[in-house]
Amino acid sequence: MGIVLDFEKPIIELEKKIEELKNFTLREEIELSDEIHKLTQRLEHLRKEVFGNLTAWQKVQLARHPERPYTLDYVGMLMTDFMEIHGDRTFSDDKALITGFAKLDGRSIAVIGHQKGRDTKENLRRNFGCAHPEGYRKALRVMELAHKFRMPIVTFIDTPGAYPGVGAEERGQAEAIAYNLREMARFRVPIIIFVIGEGGSGGALGIGVGDRIYVLENAYYSVISPEGCAAILWKDRTKAASAAEALKLTAGELLTLGIIDGVIPEPLGGAHKNPKFASDIIKEKIKFDLDELLALEESDLIKKRYEKYRKMGSFKE
Repeated sequence: MGIVLDFEKPIIELEKKIEELKNFTLREEIELSDEIHKLTQRLEHLRKEVFGNLTAWQKVQLARHPERPYTLDYVGMLMTDFMEIHGDRTFSDDKALITGFAKLDGRSIAVIGHQKGRDTKENLRRNFGCAHPEGYRKALRVMELAHKFRMPIVTFIDTPGAYPGVGAEERGQAEAIAYNLREMARFRVPIIIFVIGEGGSGGALGIGVGDRIYVLENAYYSVISPEGCAAILWKDRTKAASAAEALKLTAGELLTLGIIDGVIPEPLGGAHKNPKFASDIIKEKIKFDLDELLALEESDLIKKRYEKYRKMGSFKE
């Protein structure tokens, strides 16, 4: 059995009970189909009740679930002929950011995304999805190539934030992210963005400026992590659940606020329960949006992208 979150425990216990009854009927040859049917119905009701009423903090926990599909998983499910590009040609190859080119139903695209690890060893190699400045410069290098050869860009965001270490700061972390923001605003090719897990702070924004932004149902997108917010506002990281509510970081809230363009549905229990479910929807979104965006004049594409971001945060009293 995989990792179980606290709010999932009643579901897991009921699943175990149903499995035990099934094994008992096979072993003892006793008819208990009615009881099993009733428990199965109860299980389905419980799943809908639990996952249909998740708090913001519970969604953050699901967004961080180590079994969720990562960038390379989606690339494998959605695309063919993926060729990874390594290094920023200045310092090193940041394993926390995957970049390269692939084909989506025969159409060439550039792909960029954060990559976490499945175990401790890989997480250390991937730096838990927290990119260094060289990662953002590698991403920019690939985006510039995509712009040169008129290839659409698809990015997958899944990071707690950019790496805040001394070395990263010395090598210009803030400058690398800021430069990406400026250049992504100006690229004359379609850019489609998916937040597939965590969307934390500038680490997410470094590959997060585009024409369409989608957030998976149980992912989050925020200026700061709930723990970081709690530490600043309450001087107490245990207030993370309260911070998550205050930050309005869930997909539904972001859509209401006009920050994103849509929510990608997930199967009950999260994307890791049925990765193909969400990936099929992502693929259709990419294809539909590219048909629409590629039909625009380049000047109109830039204009609409500019207007999109100018509208964010505007309000009337």
